[in-house]
Amino acid sequence: MQPFDVVIRGGVLATATDTVKADLGIRGETVAAIGENLDPGKREIDARGKLVLPGGIDSHSHIEQLSASGMMNADTFESATTAAAFGGTTTVISFAAQHVGMSLKTVVDEYHQYAERGAVIDYAFHMILADPREDVLEQEVPPLVKNGHASLKVFMTYDQLKVDDEQLLNVLQAARDNHALVCVHAENHGMISWMSKRLLKGGHTAPKFHAFSHPRSGEPEAFTRLISCAAFIDQPIMIFHVSTAEGAAVVRQARGQGLKVFAETCPQYLFMTRHDLNKPGAEGAKWICSPPARETSDQEALWQALALGDLQVISSDHAPYAFDQSGKLVAGETPHFKQIPNGLPGLGARLPLLFDEMVSKGRFDVNKFVQWTTTEPAKIYGLHPKKGTLAIGSDADIAIWDPDKSVTFTDEIVKDRSGYTPWKGRTVKGWPITVLLRGQVLVENDTLRATPGSGRFLPRMAGKAAEPLGRRAPELGPYDN
Repeated sequence: MQPFDVVIRGGVLATATDTVKADLGIRGETVAAIGENLDPGKREIDARGKLVLPGGIDSHSHIEQLSASGMMNADTFESATTAAAFGGTTTVISFAAQHVGMSLKTVVDEYHQYAERGAVIDYAFHMILADPREDVLEQEVPPLVKNGHASLKVFMTYDQLKVDDEQLLNVLQAARDNHALVCVHAENHGMISWMSKRLLKGGHTAPKFHAFSHPRSGEPEAFTRLISCAAFIDQPIMIFHVSTAEGAAVVRQARGQGLKVFAETCPQYLFMTRHDLNKPGAEGAKWICSPPARETSDQEALWQALALGDLQVISSDHAPYAFDQSGKLVAGETPHFKQIPNGLPGLGARLPLLFDEMVSKGRFDVNKFVQWTTTEPAKIYGLHPKKGTLAIGSDADIAIWDPDKSVTFTDEIVKDRSGYTPWKGRTVKGWPITVLLRGQVLVENDTLRATPGSGRFLPRMAGKAAEPLGRRAPELGPYDN
């Protein structure tokens, strides 16, 4: 029999369902064997006392992305995916962002060029639709989905990105026609706009007022409207970055009705509150993201929603802007909260933060950690079983975790180009010390072993998650209409 190229020896292997002490053998790019006392490999990695986990999948990340206002965020694909690799993530789903007037195909082609020259981990794309014109939906979306871009994203807020209800219905119908999943940033735009104007008029301009400009009731309202539209069309949806207890309750009710509603949250909503924005001067700008962090009670509600299965994924929503004139301070040293770009860096910190809370502190077990950060995103977005698990034939994307290694976040250890971490001063226990991508060592001894552009595009179909229920509204039925 052909010898193993690599054997990871003596570790504790964990997937979303099982934990076992075993050796893992790799041939070429895939897992070839899992068992006791495997034959020697050309290279042996000692994993005794360590956890051997599938490489993480971050399914919500903004990389080298142009904002609607024309600002490029801080990261290139090289810097962002390097940060991901050091944090134990081996696959990222980023965005190809269309703006008004743009061709979606041209946008996707450009993002492929960015990734091909820089990515050091594997990647796929969601396609952002800010201008879902008839020609885009009918002529551009179908071939792009067939070519492996099986998810569309829309915003229900932001002046230059938002779609109205009729446009939303058009996107949902196009996704249903082409077997794609629809992902949505869902907040009530009118409430945000109205509240922001009142705050600014009253002189309430500091970064901390960003949290007040996004009324918490605007989240469940938008979720309810979105779910109604999706049920009308009979189109499955993914709701991004759930931040409130009320939002999670709306998702739970919809799923209880049997609707195909998936939902995610992020570390900022599990570990931060609005009080993190209350810093001197413009410092609070570092913590501005949308939706904003809420209250401690919301954190617990979101953990419960994960435990109940209402939320399936924890992503980073990585959106890096440097704390200088190229990013957060683009409007000057004393910007008001509406002038500050939204977003936090998070690709590198996501997994260590969650490992510390879930595994080291015992909130959940390592299987849930793998499920919510790796396996579920792989299943929902059409990457499983090639990605997202440790199984014979799966890609050998592996993170070896030292459960006893403690690391304190500092600005100096940041690998992305934001130049700061919103987790500064926080110490976590548990850290990925060796990371492999398709059987090749990616990170070892705190050194990146990959070259820019070595990551691969992952064409994907939407899979079961995007399959309609067959329960369209009666107004759309062939006999009723």
